[in-house]
Order: sequence, then structure tokens, then C-alpha cells
Amino acid sequence: MLLILSCQLSIAQSSRLVSGVVKDSAGIPLPGVAVTFKNSPVGTYTDSDGKFSIPVRKSAKHLSFSFIGFATVDVAIPESGDMTIAMEEATSQLEEVVISVGSRASQRTITDTSLPIDNISVKDLESTGQLTFDKALQYRVPSFNTVQTPVNDATSLLDPYEIRNMGPSRTLILINGKRKNSSALIYTQTSPGRGESGVDISAIPVDAIKRIEVLRDGASAQYGSDAIAGVMNVILKDDTEGGSVTLRTGITSEGDGKMIGVSLNNGATLSNKGYINYTIDLSKTGLANRPGIVDAEGEASDFGADINQVKAFLAIKPDAGNINGSPETTASKFLVNGGIDLDEHTELYYNAAYIYKKVNSFANYRTPYWRPTDYGLLTPAGQQYLGYLPTFDGDLNDYHGTIGFKTNKNGWKTDVSFTTGGNRQLYTISNSLNRNTTGLTDSEGNLLYREKSPIIFRAGGYSFSHNVGNIDISRSISEKVSVAFGSEFRSENFEIIEGDLASYDAGGADSFAGNSAENSFKSNRYNFGGYLDFGIDLTENFLVNATGRYENYSDFGDAFVYKLSTRYKFWGDKITIRGSVSTGFRAPSLHQINVQKAQYGFVPGEGIQVSGLVNNVSPQAKLIGVPKLDAEKSANISIGIGAKPGENFNFTVDYYNIKVKDRIVLGNDIGPSGNPDASLDKVLTSNNIVGLSFFANSVDTRTSGIDLVASYKNIVIGSGTLRFNLAGNYTLENKREGRVKNPAIIAEAGQTVLNATQEALMFSSRPKYKVILGADYTLGKFNFTLTNTVFGPTKFRNAGMNKNLQIEFLTKAITDLGISYQFNPVISATFNANNIFNVLPEWKFASLNAEGDAILNDPAAVKVQSNLITFNQRYSRMTYDGYHFSQLGTMFSMALNVKI
Repeated sequence: MLLILSCQLSIAQSSRLVSGVVKDSAGIPLPGVAVTFKNSPVGTYTDSDGKFSIPVRKSAKHLSFSFIGFATVDVAIPESGDMTIAMEEATSQLEEVVISVGSRASQRTITDTSLPIDNISVKDLESTGQLTFDKALQYRVPSFNTVQTPVNDATSLLDPYEIRNMGPSRTLILINGKRKNSSALIYTQTSPGRGESGVDISAIPVDAIKRIEVLRDGASAQYGSDAIAGVMNVILKDDTEGGSVTLRTGITSEGDGKMIGVSLNNGATLSNKGYINYTIDLSKTGLANRPGIVDAEGEASDFGADINQVKAFLAIKPDAGNINGSPETTASKFLVNGGIDLDEHTELYYNAAYIYKKVNSFANYRTPYWRPTDYGLLTPAGQQYLGYLPTFDGDLNDYHGTIGFKTNKNGWKTDVSFTTGGNRQLYTISNSLNRNTTGLTDSEGNLLYREKSPIIFRAGGYSFSHNVGNIDISRSISEKVSVAFGSEFRSENFEIIEGDLASYDAGGADSFAGNSAENSFKSNRYNFGGYLDFGIDLTENFLVNATGRYENYSDFGDAFVYKLSTRYKFWGDKITIRGSVSTGFRAPSLHQINVQKAQYGFVPGEGIQVSGLVNNVSPQAKLIGVPKLDAEKSANISIGIGAKPGENFNFTVDYYNIKVKDRIVLGNDIGPSGNPDASLDKVLTSNNIVGLSFFANSVDTRTSGIDLVASYKNIVIGSGTLRFNLAGNYTLENKREGRVKNPAIIAEAGQTVLNATQEALMFSSRPKYKVILGADYTLGKFNFTLTNTVFGPTKFRNAGMNKNLQIEFLTKAITDLGISYQFNPVISATFNANNIFNVLPEWKFASLNAEGDAILNDPAAVKVQSNLITFNQRYSRMTYDGYHFSQLGTMFSMALNVKI
């Protein structure tokens, strides 16, 4: 769409009066267009008829015209006469933006790519009203899902996320095209993402982001390991003008989860040869608690307690003192992005970020019938002992930085860069104690622990860092042929940080055992990779890309992968058919190879129990024949069609099929089979092992589905314009292929590392489909957004639940409303009401057979099953294993933006 601006100029003695009218291509006046002097917030707005009048000093050279939904254009002021200018709508611009993740050989626009790519602007993210980058993505990308678990521990520092149900470690995250470091944390709870680690994308400040490119296709051949499901490239702002300060606040409809934050983004030019853009983001989000009403009979059964004692306690604390929901989080984020031209052919570029987060969360409350005493350590003298609530504090430090050179000489483009990054997490347990006596004594001869136990424990933590060197060279050999080649060297370091002796010795701190000395060590590896990429336009409409990549890792060997993709345009470029076939790989992470620890977890019917997680090079793993980890291997197929039948309407539909061989999983806890003659039982008994879990290349999987993205814009209603966006993802299949690959000693004992719970976690615990339908209406200084997000059903098989049942989370629709208003060229405000109808996750039991029907027809039996999967109703809206959207209900937020 074009904006037509007609101006009549009159000249006064000290200034000129510029008058005009702003219209769209249909001739309809546009009220609320900001008219300002370039590089200055001073200006005016068009009135209800689209007219404006502004005095202009003789020294003024340019005016700037900006309007929500349209691209800002700077206009030179002529000495006299009328002005007519054309402005492209911003959404139209985004369709033609240069995309850097499609091919290493050449950058192309979205309409020219042979692969499905989403391009998401920062305005799209901000309009969601979500507080963090990952949660904003959940309501803009249908195949992207993220959850919060109700009892968080280390998971509270960053939530699991995934694209196309493939887990967090199979989507590669880039910052300005360079690999972002992984988190130090590996998820070990029974939650989505179990057994994997991912990048802490929630740490990226939204105000530093220019746009997001999401490549929804396997890209290991272009980028190496971790790109099986796709690539997300975060493009940072490079503006040198138009900085702003944003104040944010929010709260849930329950009055908790209060949030306050301030963010500064600004930029400047450097000697007319370079630029710098920086962001400072400070925020604090309060605790939001959603406990349930605990069932006394279930508690008495689980803990072997007197029912009267249980009822007496629950009369005081009906929720058993539990706190589960979202934790208190304080975050400080600093980011800078810049570059400088060294000469006419060479640019030096750089970016760097540092993020600090502190999270305060809680373990399950230790009730007096569960823990009969605290030995006088936690309850003040003279007060009745009512149990205690251990806290979990996490401190996260995350950094990354890139410096590089880009040259363009004689048609050759060269990019040489060095990237470093790291993530370090330290954990502190408070209001807890070590309940055991080991015979160790202090300097006065007193037994350690129990009566002399500390109540604050430094439990250690984890650290991960990498250093990456890249050389990328490309050239257009002709108008039809382009070539690229390059290499990457990467070194990685992983450290398990030892906790205080009391945090792990003799069982350790009650609720979260620290890392022991024997399980704390450093590990490292390196890899080298190289790729070759060709792009050939066989005709004006027919494009073919081919990429091959070789990788060598110091700890498991080689990998070779390839990719072929094509695109054909016809009907005047209005229809595009595209497709790709590729192979890929994912190297086992250092976390998966080396993590070994004692793990606390809820066991239905038994309360919180401790089991062991052993690494694949440990003596325990060797005893039961666990092999060393190897790389996952994938095969991807993608076929799609894109159409733009009119200027205002476009859509894409893409089918994908991803097969992963030797997928790495963290298995369930393996204990004795009950047969004393079984080899497994003999090994466990002779080595005093109660139970253990481990990582293994245990399964082959297949995931397929369909993505849909559509947009219809420039619908004129009254004096405003309306735009519709529709995006959806439907999972056709997500399943295991073939048998579980169990070590022989485990298979002989009739056990498996992948039980029904783990399979459900991998294959059916994410929405079967997700649909996002949004409407955006602009009227003068107002902009209204209304978005409905439909989360499809999920299924789960909880541990301990009767094998003839499963649970199903019901399909729900979340409605979000946003209203923004531009007071003047300097100040704007936005109000968001997320989940305005207070829709909460809801689940039900489903029968798998006649035996299951009989259970569901017996209220007493149903109550038993319900207690098993909710820890006796501690979790009011979900099970311990997570859910498919937030349990917090309606949330309100406001933002005030001031240009500087």
C-alpha cells in the first residue's frame, strides 16, 4: 500500500509553515500520522481528516513521517511547491526482507527461498504482552512450545522449549548468525525436555531484538550439530537514532506475580563510519503460587502417618504448605551491537551480552508427619513444630560475544569471526538440613549433621562454555550461480561444580542434594567442520541449492551430512512450490556424557525418593553394559507451497517429516526386577545400588506434521485498517519406530529404559495442534490487537498410574487483548490483558480398555489415581509433569515508551 502525501508550503519571515494531508492509496485520509523533524521528537500529528500543519525553521532540511503499520520515511523539504511521497507498509517490507538462514551460498528474500522461514519483527513480539522472549515466541510461532513446571528446582532458571516436538537441543540458536552457547543445565525432572539442555533464550532482552528468523527445516548441513528441527536466528538492533526508555509493570488477576521493569535501548554513529546500539534491561517478577487442597487419606497412605495427625496439620495448612507456580525472578541484562567501516571494502563488527538472573523457588513442604522433627534447627524455641519449607535459590550468569571482519573484494565476500560464550549456574538450599549422622565429628567432638547440621547449603552447580571460530566465503559466480564454503572450529568445556560437604554427604540437604566431590570434574572436547554450498538458478523461476558438510569430533568421531533444496515460481511469481531433503546429526552434549548425581523426585504413592543418575563412562554404567553415547542421525523431508494471489493476501503450507536414528534419552530409574537370580539384580545388589538412570541412544523416532501461515491485510473498516494473521501447526505423527534399544542385562530382567511415562513425555505431552488467529486494527493514534491461541489436546501416562488409564489435557483457547495509544511523537503506551477469560489447563482421565472403564466407574478408585498423579492434590491444575500452557490465568501488563 502507498501513502500519498501532498504538501502546500508557505514561507514566513522566521519559519515556513508546512501544511499537507496524508492519505492511503485508496484516497482515504489517515489520522494520527506522526510528523516530526528528522533526528528530533518535536512534531505534530495529522488530524481526523489526515491534515497537518507544522512550522519549520529555515535550517530544517527533513521531515519524518511515521505511522503504525507503515515504514518510516525521511522526506527532504523542498524550497517551494507540493510534495508527493510513497511509503511502503511495514508488513509488506517484511515479506521482502533479506533472510540469512536459508542458504550459506546466497541470501535471499522470503519470496525467493526454497525453505520455510518465519520472519518475526520485534513489534510482533512486544504485542504479545509476554514478559520474556521465549513466552512471546510461544504466542507467535505455532510449532514452538514452552512450559513451566510446578516445582522448579534448577529448572526454574530457564524453562524447557522446543520446536516441532523435538526437544530444546535440536533447534540451533544463532545471534546475528553466530552460534549461541548452551545452558549449563540439563533437565532431569520428568518434564518436557528431559535429558536435554538448551540455550537460555529467555535471557535475551526483547528490546535488543530487531527481528527473528526461524528456519523450519533441518539445517545440519549448513550449520552443524543441533539443527535437526531448525534454526532460530536472532537479529539485533542496529539503529543509531530513535532510542527509547520503556517502563513495564504487570500482575496476575490473583494479585500475585507482580512484575516491574525498565529497559533502555539507544544507538549512536561513530565518526560517520560506524554505529553502536546498546540495551540495558532490569526487571523483577514476584512469586505466583497456585497450590491445591491436599487430600488427608492420600497423605496418610503415602507417609504411613496417623490420619488424625494428618487432618490436624491440614486444618492449619490445607495446601500442606506447598508453593508451586512461577518463582520470584530478578534479572539484569546488558547487550551491545555495533560495527565500523575500516575501509570501503572491510567492516569490523561486534556484539556482546551479559545476563544475570537470580531465582527464588521452593521444594515440596516437609510436613510434620513426613519429617517428624527439625532437631530444633528451623523452628524457633517455644513455637510448635509444623514442618519446614526448603528454598531453592539459583544464580545464573550467561555471556556471549562475537567479533569479526566482513570484506567484499572482487565479488568475493569473506566473513571471519570469533565467538565466545558461557553459562554458569550455582545453587543454594536454605531452610533445610542434613538429616543423617555419619560418624563425622566437628572440632568439639559433636556428631555432624542432624542437631549440628547447617541450614544453608551451597549445593554447587554447573558451568558450560564454548569458543567458536568461523570462516565463511561466498561469491556469485554469475547471475545464476553462487557458491559458498567455510569452516568452523569449536571447543567446549563443561564443569560440574562441587557443593559443600554437608550438601551431599550422607544424603545431603533435604530436598536437593549437592554435587559430591567424586561427581564433580571438568570435561572438554573440540570439533572441526567444513561445508560447501552451491546455489543455481536453472531458470528465472527454478532454483536449486546443494550443501555438504563434514564434521570431526574429538570424542566420538566423524559425521557427513548433506542437503538438497529447490524452489519453482510460476503464475507471475504468485505461486511458489518448494521442497528439500537432507540428512543431519546431533552430537551428544558434554552434559549428557558427564552428568552424574543424586536425583530427588516425586514417586507416586511413595512421596519424594532419591535415585542415582550415572554417566556413561562410570563403573556403574559399565556393570550393566551401557554403551558410550554416539551422535543422533536424522533424515528430513520438507515439501511446501506459497502463494500471493493478491497484494494483500498470502499464505504458505509446508509438510515436514523428520526421522531421528539413535535418539539420546534419559531413561527411567532402573531397579531390581525382584528375581534374585536375574543378572541385573545380582549386579545391583553386589554393588549396593538401589536404582539408577542413564543416558543412551535408545530409540529411533519419526515426527511429521503440517505448518500453515496466512495473512490478509489492508481491510478498510471505517477510518481504520484491519489485518488478519493465521498460523497453525498440526502434528500428523510423533512416535517411536522399532524397539527400544535396551542393554542386554536390562532386557533379560524384563525391564526397559523407556517406559510408558517416558514415551508419553517424548511423543504425546505436547499439543497435537496449535492455531494462532490474530487481528490487528489501526485507527488514528490507537492500535488494537486481538489474538486467539488454540492449544490442542495432549496425552500423558504418569508414573505410578494404573496402566489401563492415561490422562488427557483438554483443548483450550487463550484470548489476548492489546491496546496501544500514541500520545504524541515522543510518548506511547500499551495495555495488555492476556488470557482475558481466565482459561486454565484442565485434564481428565481416559480409559484404554475395559479394565480402565471399571476404574473410572468407581469414584474411590478414581480418587486413588488422582492422588497418585497430583501428589495428593498438591498440584491443583496440573500434574508434576507439566502442562501445555500457563496455569497463572489472566495477566495484566502495561508499558510506557518514551523516545529519547
